[in-house]
Amino acid sequence: MAVTLGWLDIRLRYRGSVLGPFWLTISTAVMIAALGFLYSTLFKLDLAAYLPYLALSQVLWGFIATMVSESCQVFVENEGTIRSVRMPFSVFSIRMLVRNAIALGHNVAVFVVVFAIFHVIPGWDSLWTLLGLAIWVIDSFALTLLLGGFCARFRDIQPIVNSVMQIAFFITPVIWKADQLGPRIRLLALNPFFDLLEIVRAPLLSTPLSTTVWIGAIGYSVLLCTASWLFFVHARGRITFWV
Repeated sequence: MAVTLGWLDIRLRYRGSVLGPFWLTISTAVMIAALGFLYSTLFKLDLAAYLPYLALSQVLWGFIATMVSESCQVFVENEGTIRSVRMPFSVFSIRMLVRNAIALGHNVAVFVVVFAIFHVIPGWDSLWTLLGLAIWVIDSFALTLLLGGFCARFRDIQPIVNSVMQIAFFITPVIWKADQLGPRIRLLALNPFFDLLEIVRAPLLSTPLSTTVWIGAIGYSVLLCTASWLFFVHARGRITFWV
């Protein structure tokens, strides 16, 4: 049911459109091209090395940012269904995850084309990306239950979350590279978005991935899942009244 509803969301969102979700792909491609030429000049970076990195980073960050933002509304936007039909709250969480996964699948074409243009061929190490994506799925599900329930109770949380995500975009290596920090690269260990982004991005770019990054990503994931479980156990019976 959740998968069907997620696919239906995509069809309804782009109903009557000629290109459908590929409009999002085109806009992403144009933005990446513009930022790539601009920042490669400002940072004095080789475009052939920087543009594939930027394309992959922007696509992956777009998924993360959208998941965080929409998680705040996952139960509120389904208020009518929650009040009228008895079904597991996990259906709404999986529905949102499927919807954004489909959108991510369309945007994958952007960095695939960029990789082909600049002859970037991922090696066998890219298989580690599958493990990273599995962690993303678990984290996304936990995040929807945590933020969805919390924002249903406190409606002022979503603007705060959106502001935090704007700041996180600039302090996370998305449009810039981690090695540009020099000796201060150790500070990235305090940024959970860096570890979670790197476990998917680095294998595709054939970049060495340290054990510290994996430990950090798994550690942050365990904390998120634990917090989500502890909160949802107590909030599950009250969400219907909060929305």
